Amino acid sequence: MFIVTSDATSSPELTAPHSADRPTVTAVATRPVQTLQAAGDLLRALAAPVRIAIVLELREHERCVHELVETLGVAQPLISQHLRVLKAAGVVRGDRHGREVVYRLVDEHLSHIVVDAVAHVEEGAGR
Repeated sequence: MFIVTSDATSSPELTAPHSADRPTVTAVATRPVQTLQAAGDLLRALAAPVRIAIVLELREHERCVHELVETLGVAQPLISQHLRVLKAAGVVRGDRHGREVVYRLVDEHLSHIVVDAVAHVEEGAGR
């Protein structure tokens, strides 16, 4: 088991929530190694720019592959490959509607990870 700790007294910003509508994690936490590995796997699945773009698109509303191809300007085989990675990681779910599969995010937490990462980068760009 890993023990993950943070000294909140030396860094008060660690305990301040980013948003009132999101749960906070205590500054001092004990996490099983399996939890940390699963979180790492999830972050790796989100690490490709095309997958980030897909999550941002699906945050707006569900889409089928051809809509993602058109919106993102990426070839269909590449979109399908990235969707497979996201699906395997539990980020997206696909539901068949006739001949098409419509993809949606599994839950809101996943979009928050991506939105916060993009916002962080954009905020740093002006410095």
